[in-house]
Amino acid sequence: MYENLTVVEHPLVKHKLTRIRDKSVDPKEFRETLDEITMLLAYEVTRTFPLEECTVETPLMPYKGAKLPDVEPAVIVILRAALGFLPAMLKLLPNAKTGHIGMSRDHETLRPIHYYCKLPTALEKRETILLDPMLATGYSAVAAVDFLKQAGAKNIRFMCLIAAPEGVEVMRQHHPDVMIYTGALDEKLNEKGYIIPGIGDAGDRIFGTY
Repeated sequence: MYENLTVVEHPLVKHKLTRIRDKSVDPKEFRETLDEITMLLAYEVTRTFPLEECTVETPLMPYKGAKLPDVEPAVIVILRAALGFLPAMLKLLPNAKTGHIGMSRDHETLRPIHYYCKLPTALEKRETILLDPMLATGYSAVAAVDFLKQAGAKNIRFMCLIAAPEGVEVMRQHHPDVMIYTGALDEKLNEKGYIIPGIGDAGDRIFGTY
């Protein structure tokens, strides 16, 4: 196993991922199930978030507990497919600052073409979660992490539904400090750069553009 990879081995994740792999699942059910998987994955991604001590008044007495730091985390989506992660992420982290990085794939070279980037300020102070449903070749994720680091981000986690060994290795070579969290590590990439067995094009399945 890769030292930069955490596969979330949870029965509900496996069950729900198996469901959305089914090509008969329509976009509505795909999006609803994706919401559920997102919350399960995000539970693991945020497990190592730092906490601060705080005291609150219960109905009976003061209680010394813990809270997230006042500096909100950053949730960064790689357009367009990662928009499907966003509603569930913002339910869990409603005060998170959201950023968008636009990438498309050159189908000849399989390398990303960058067309948009809008990031929150003060990334150097934030816990940052980068989202993309599929980690295939890894080059889009590497380019997105490049943008985040150039903007000052230091504590970056990458979350995806499914990863290919090729993409995990590319991320390890370029950004070994970025931990990858995924619901499954699939077999390989095909000649077109799609993950096998995978789920097909995640963006098309989320938005019904197939």
